Amino acid sequence: MPKIPKQTLSPDAGMLLIAGANLLDSNFARTIILLCEHRYEGSFGLVLNQPTSLHLTDVIQDVADWDTQIYSGGPVQENTLHFIHRCPKLEIGSREIFPGVYWGGDFEALNRAVAAKHVDPSDLRFFTGYSGWSEGQLDNEIKRDSWYLSKAKVDTVFHPDSPNHWRHIFKTMGSEYSILASFPDDPRLN
Repeated sequence: MPKIPKQTLSPDAGMLLIAGANLLDSNFARTIILLCEHRYEGSFGLVLNQPTSLHLTDVIQDVADWDTQIYSGGPVQENTLHFIHRCPKLEIGSREIFPGVYWGGDFEALNRAVAAKHVDPSDLRFFTGYSGWSEGQLDNEIKRDSWYLSKAKVDTVFHPDSPNHWRHIFKTMGSEYSILASFPDDPRLN
């Protein structure tokens, strides 16, 4: 088997976690996660490539004349709703994850901005639940090659989901990672 390079990046807000081919957990296999927060106490992220059949109007009744698909952010507290956006002039109390991408804020203010057409719904992404790690857990998973790190880019975070998004990310990381893109969905069956 070809040697996969040692990772040189460290987890931090604004990094992508790309599931390693050996990560077979049904919640995380072939996922791409935007790491929103990484602290000593633990980490918080949102899965970018697991769309659900839900739309915003399925979970919130009083929204402006707009609707958007909801993604599964992860298996933790699946009854919670989170959102990210790429609107730097939107003043709703969001927290910048990395330049150009913001997390959370006042939903009512967001709803008013969308109703007034100050925000394009394609600049938003909503998630039920999130992905979380306790102190040291994510670092240990990275050491075991369960996750590979890449710097997030706005267009990658808001990339339209496709079945090949996970493979595409590995291919963009360089030739030394492209071998991971060719792994079968279940390496045990290879």
